[in-house]
Amino acid sequence: MKYVDEFRDGRLAKAVRAQLHAEADPGRSYRLMEFCGGHTHAIFRYGVQDLLPASVEMVHGPGCPVCVLPVSRLDMAIEIAERTEVILCSYGDMLRVPGSKRRSLLKAKADGADVRMVYSAADALALARANPDREVVFFAIGFETTTPPTAVALKRAVDEGLTNFSVFCNHVLTPAAIASILESPEVREIGTVGIDGFLGPAHVSVVIGSEPYEFFAEEYAKPVVIAGFEPLDVLQSILMLVRQLNEGRASVENQYTRAVTREGNLRAQALVAELFELRKDFEWRGLGRVAYSALRIKEHFAAFDAEAKFAPAERKARENRECKCPQILRGAAKPHDCKLFGTVCVPENPIGSCMVSAEGACAAYWTYRRHETMRRIA
Repeated sequence: MKYVDEFRDGRLAKAVRAQLHAEADPGRSYRLMEFCGGHTHAIFRYGVQDLLPASVEMVHGPGCPVCVLPVSRLDMAIEIAERTEVILCSYGDMLRVPGSKRRSLLKAKADGADVRMVYSAADALALARANPDREVVFFAIGFETTTPPTAVALKRAVDEGLTNFSVFCNHVLTPAAIASILESPEVREIGTVGIDGFLGPAHVSVVIGSEPYEFFAEEYAKPVVIAGFEPLDVLQSILMLVRQLNEGRASVENQYTRAVTREGNLRAQALVAELFELRKDFEWRGLGRVAYSALRIKEHFAAFDAEAKFAPAERKARENRECKCPQILRGAAKPHDCKLFGTVCVPENPIGSCMVSAEGACAAYWTYRRHETMRRIA
């Protein structure tokens, strides 16, 4: 299959569905977590959920980079943005996420801060070149997928001596999040959830490869199938997980062979390693503080590190107590379990980050299952 239409072929989907229904044991349950928010949206957009046997349940994971950033880190970004010499840039969704007292970067912009939406780190770098008398800060977020582009921009700034450009680094790591979901004691207070297997993220795996997931298969006996984003990708990957569980196997399988290799993108990995290092711990929304789960800029490049340059205070910040975004990110709840969903929390007025991002679970439910979900809440 080479073209998009073939990955969305209804006849092929019916064939995979029939195979899945034939092989899934109705006497057991299969609880499978799609780690990536892109998979969550694919599942709902194409109706994959409706094609699954009753014994197969998809659990939404924390693979939404906007969603997992805690309020405290957003507050730090707002503090940097409020400096008169600063132009702060980030991706569009990040500007809408509520921080403390529901204040977002967009609201800071309305109050006079120079906050700008960019499509890439390269856009922020171009702004720094065009505004040599201003401090341009790129508010960098995301998993391993978006880290190499940030590294490229940072490397170019270093090579050019562009010292009015800096990065507020909030890049996080997928394997650490999976480990936290499986065992971290810091998040027990919001509930644990039994997971039988994982749909591994696609874009992340293009960069890091499939090898990092082998630990989870060996140590926790949890099968992982790296899945593409098209509906047939997802269906086939679910079938591969069901087969592993039926056979009592736990290994890493790569469904997304057209883009992912075992070793990943070695050149991208080398560039990231040149500029970044592991943080000892980092706070995630929904997961708490997770050891060695994020990156920071190496001390050698401190002149380009906004966190070192502006020293914003990291203060304890509370989530809205009624918002279940932390539980949703961990797989312990679903959007319709939150009484704010679809009432005071809607895309135009988000209370939690899961309703903001294009990869958030609440946004997926709102976009594709809104009426069904609202009937269930009522």
